[in-house]
Amino acid sequence: MKIGEHHYALTATWDGNLGTGTSGYRDYSRDVSIRVDGKPLLLASADKPFRGDPERWNPEDLLLAALSECHLLSYLHACVSAGVVVVSYRDSATGVMTEDGRSGGAFTEVLLRPQVIVADASMIGAAERAHADAHRMCFIANSVNFPVRHEATVTAGSASAVRAGEPA
Repeated sequence: MKIGEHHYALTATWDGNLGTGTSGYRDYSRDVSIRVDGKPLLLASADKPFRGDPERWNPEDLLLAALSECHLLSYLHACVSAGVVVVSYRDSATGVMTEDGRSGGAFTEVLLRPQVIVADASMIGAAERAHADAHRMCFIANSVNFPVRHEATVTAGSASAVRAGEPA
């Protein structure tokens, strides 16, 4: 293993043989179990329009979640480096996947909408700038071939107000 090189492994098992395997497009479920050593089992499926179970995670959900979480974690690091104290972070992310008409498709964009609360109003400018740093640091955003945009909102408030559910 090289310095700075990280390896990841999982086991994805198709659980959808309903008795006749893939004898027809409608004859099997899209259920998948994803296992990573030491982590809870993840139940996945295709998205509902592709005959999947809407109660399970689908690849599109997982990609959007990976982009949102990677930005969040990169952002927290960027804020620490900039001396910004984040007391709350919530993202309402959306993504667009477009079918190509040939049984394929691709994501065409993702929009992250982080709502950040920092400890003091004097930190707002640095907190806003930290989103660009986080975008540059995010391993997942650097790995995709579509735009990942950000529409962040940064306000100031106290940690106790956030815990109490009060507006900042």
